[in-house]
Amino acid sequence: MRTFEFSIVASGLDPNADDYETRFYEAGCDDALVAFQKGHTIVDFAREAPTLAAALTSAMAQVIQAGAVIDRIEPDPLVSLADIAHRTGMTRAAMTQYAKGQRGKNFPAPLVKVTSDSPLWDWAEVASWLAAKQKIGRDEVVQAKLVKAANRAIETGATDLVATLERRAQELESEAL
Repeated sequence: MRTFEFSIVASGLDPNADDYETRFYEAGCDDALVAFQKGHTIVDFAREAPTLAAALTSAMAQVIQAGAVIDRIEPDPLVSLADIAHRTGMTRAAMTQYAKGQRGKNFPAPLVKVTSDSPLWDWAEVASWLAAKQKIGRDEVVQAKLVKAANRAIETGATDLVATLERRAQELESEAL
Protein backbone atom coordinates (compact mmCIF):
# COMPACT_ATOMS: atom_id res chain seq x y z
CA MET A 1 0.00 0.00 0.00
CA ARG A 2 1.12 3.52 -0.77
CA THR A 3 -0.11 6.82 0.58
CA PHE A 4 -1.45 9.18 -2.07
CA GLU A 5 -1.97 12.86 -1.34
CA PHE A 6 -4.53 14.84 -3.30
CA SER A 7 -7.38 17.24 -2.76
CA ILE A 8 -10.96 17.13 -3.86
CA VAL A 9 -12.44 20.58 -4.36
CA ALA A 10 -16.19 20.38 -3.84
CA SER A 11 -19.34 22.43 -3.35
CA GLY A 12 -22.98 21.95 -2.50
CA LEU A 13 -22.83 21.77 1.28
CA ASP A 14 -23.37 24.55 3.79
CA PRO A 15 -20.09 25.02 5.71
CA ASN A 16 -22.08 26.54 8.61
CA ALA A 17 -24.23 23.43 9.06
CA ASP A 18 -23.75 21.60 12.36
CA ASP A 19 -22.97 18.33 10.58
CA TYR A 20 -20.68 19.79 7.88
CA GLU A 21 -17.45 17.99 8.83
CA THR A 22 -19.25 15.02 10.38
CA ARG A 23 -20.87 14.17 7.05
CA PHE A 24 -17.45 13.60 5.48
CA TYR A 25 -16.16 11.58 8.41
CA GLU A 26 -19.24 9.36 8.46
CA ALA A 27 -18.95 8.83 4.70
CA GLY A 28 -15.45 7.40 5.23
CA CYS A 29 -13.21 10.46 4.77
CA ASP A 30 -11.47 9.82 8.10
CA ASP A 31 -8.08 10.16 6.37
CA ALA A 32 -8.81 13.68 5.16
CA LEU A 33 -8.88 17.22 6.46
CA VAL A 34 -12.00 19.18 5.56
CA ALA A 35 -11.81 22.94 5.16
CA PHE A 36 -13.78 25.73 3.56
CA GLN A 37 -11.61 28.12 1.53
CA LYS A 38 -12.43 30.75 -1.07
CA GLY A 39 -16.01 29.54 -1.42
CA HIS A 40 -15.14 25.85 -1.83
CA THR A 41 -14.99 22.79 0.34
CA ILE A 42 -11.48 21.39 0.23
CA VAL A 43 -11.07 17.75 1.25
CA ASP A 44 -7.32 17.04 1.58
CA PHE A 45 -6.62 13.32 1.52
CA ALA A 46 -3.63 11.24 2.56
CA ARG A 47 -5.16 7.95 1.43
CA GLU A 48 -3.53 4.54 1.60
CA ALA A 49 -4.37 2.40 -1.40
CA PRO A 50 -2.67 0.04 -3.82
CA THR A 51 -3.00 2.57 -6.68
CA LEU A 52 -3.88 6.21 -7.21
CA ALA A 53 -6.97 5.08 -9.10
CA ALA A 54 -8.18 3.13 -6.06
CA ALA A 55 -7.44 6.09 -3.78
CA LEU A 56 -9.21 8.59 -6.04
CA THR A 57 -12.26 6.48 -6.78
CA SER A 58 -12.87 5.59 -3.14
CA ALA A 59 -12.39 9.20 -2.05
CA MET A 60 -14.64 10.53 -4.80
CA ALA A 61 -17.38 8.05 -3.89
CA GLN A 62 -17.17 9.09 -0.24
CA VAL A 63 -17.28 12.82 -0.99
CA ILE A 64 -20.36 12.24 -3.14
CA GLN A 65 -21.87 10.08 -0.36
CA ALA A 66 -21.33 12.99 2.05
CA GLY A 67 -23.62 15.03 -0.21
CA ALA A 68 -21.04 17.24 -1.90
CA VAL A 69 -20.60 17.92 -5.61
CA ILE A 70 -17.06 17.37 -6.88
CA ASP A 71 -15.72 20.41 -8.74
CA ARG A 72 -12.18 19.18 -9.46
CA ILE A 73 -9.22 17.15 -8.27
CA GLU A 74 -5.91 18.73 -7.34
CA PRO A 75 -2.90 18.87 -7.70
CA ASP A 76 -3.85 21.02 -10.61
CA PRO A 77 -3.13 19.55 -14.03
CA LEU A 78 -1.98 22.99 -15.25
CA VAL A 79 1.54 23.77 -14.07
CA SER A 80 4.12 26.53 -14.21
CA LEU A 81 7.81 25.83 -14.69
CA ALA A 82 8.22 26.25 -10.94
CA ASP A 83 5.48 23.66 -10.36
CA ILE A 84 7.17 21.26 -12.77
CA ALA A 85 10.49 21.72 -10.98
CA HIS A 86 8.84 21.07 -7.62
CA ARG A 87 7.01 17.94 -8.83
CA THR A 88 10.11 16.46 -10.44
CA GLY A 89 12.74 17.50 -7.91
CA MET A 90 14.66 19.32 -10.63
CA THR A 91 15.62 22.97 -10.61
CA ARG A 92 13.59 25.82 -12.05
CA ALA A 93 16.60 26.67 -14.22
CA ALA A 94 16.60 23.16 -15.70
CA MET A 95 12.89 23.45 -16.49
CA THR A 96 13.45 26.81 -18.19
CA GLN A 97 16.21 25.25 -20.31
CA TYR A 98 13.91 22.37 -21.29
CA ALA A 99 11.11 24.79 -22.19
CA LYS A 100 13.48 26.88 -24.33
CA GLY A 101 14.76 23.77 -26.13
CA GLN A 102 18.27 24.10 -24.68
CA ARG A 103 18.21 20.64 -23.04
CA GLY A 104 16.07 18.73 -25.49
CA LYS A 105 13.78 19.15 -28.43
CA ASN A 106 9.99 19.24 -28.56
CA PHE A 107 9.18 20.20 -24.98
CA PRO A 108 5.39 20.58 -24.89
CA ALA A 109 4.03 24.03 -25.66
CA PRO A 110 2.18 25.89 -22.91
CA LEU A 111 -1.61 25.69 -23.01
CA VAL A 112 -2.69 28.74 -21.04
CA LYS A 113 -1.34 32.26 -20.64
CA VAL A 114 0.91 31.62 -23.62
CA THR A 115 1.67 35.30 -24.18
CA SER A 116 2.24 36.11 -20.51
CA ASP A 117 5.35 35.92 -18.38
CA SER A 118 3.87 32.96 -16.48
CA PRO A 119 2.51 30.42 -18.98
CA LEU A 120 0.98 27.14 -17.85
CA TRP A 121 1.62 23.67 -19.23
CA ASP A 122 -0.43 20.48 -19.22
CA TRP A 123 1.24 18.36 -16.52
CA ALA A 124 0.29 15.08 -18.23
CA GLU A 125 1.99 16.18 -21.47
CA VAL A 126 5.09 17.41 -19.65
CA ALA A 127 5.25 14.25 -17.52
CA SER A 128 5.07 12.08 -20.66
CA TRP A 129 7.85 14.11 -22.28
CA LEU A 130 10.03 13.89 -19.17
CA ALA A 131 9.41 10.16 -18.84
CA ALA A 132 10.49 9.68 -22.46
CA LYS A 133 13.74 11.45 -21.49
CA GLN A 134 13.99 9.14 -18.43
CA LYS A 135 13.77 12.07 -16.01
CA ILE A 136 10.71 10.75 -14.15
CA GLY A 137 9.09 7.34 -13.80
CA ARG A 138 6.10 5.79 -15.52
CA ASP A 139 4.02 5.93 -12.31
CA GLU A 140 4.18 9.72 -12.33
CA VAL A 141 2.88 9.81 -15.90
CA VAL A 142 0.01 7.46 -15.06
CA GLN A 143 -0.87 9.61 -12.04
CA ALA A 144 -0.77 12.82 -14.10
CA LYS A 145 -2.99 11.32 -16.78
CA LEU A 146 -5.38 9.90 -14.20
CA VAL A 147 -5.88 13.26 -12.45
CA LYS A 148 -6.38 14.86 -15.87
CA ALA A 149 -8.94 12.18 -16.77
CA ALA A 150 -10.76 12.70 -13.47
CA ASN A 151 -10.99 16.44 -14.06
CA ARG A 152 -12.13 15.94 -17.64
CA ALA A 153 -14.87 13.56 -16.46
CA ILE A 154 -15.96 16.14 -13.89
CA GLU A 155 -15.95 18.97 -16.47
CA THR A 156 -17.97 16.99 -19.00
CA GLY A 157 -20.53 15.91 -16.42
CA ALA A 158 -19.88 12.17 -16.59
CA THR A 159 -22.87 10.48 -15.03
CA ASP A 160 -20.82 8.01 -12.99
CA LEU A 161 -17.49 9.64 -12.12
CA VAL A 162 -16.16 6.63 -10.23
CA ALA A 163 -16.87 4.14 -13.03
CA THR A 164 -15.46 6.53 -15.63
CA LEU A 165 -12.25 6.94 -13.65
CA GLU A 166 -11.91 3.20 -13.04
CA ARG A 167 -12.18 2.56 -16.80
CA ARG A 168 -9.56 5.21 -17.58
CA ALA A 169 -7.23 3.79 -14.94
CA GLN A 170 -7.45 0.34 -16.55
CA GLU A 171 -6.70 1.87 -19.96
CA LEU A 172 -3.67 3.74 -18.60
CA GLU A 173 -2.29 0.66 -16.89
CA SER A 174 -2.48 -1.33 -20.12
CA GLU A 175 -1.13 1.27 -22.54
CA ALA A 176 2.54 1.70 -23.26
CA LEU A 177 3.56 5.16 -22.19
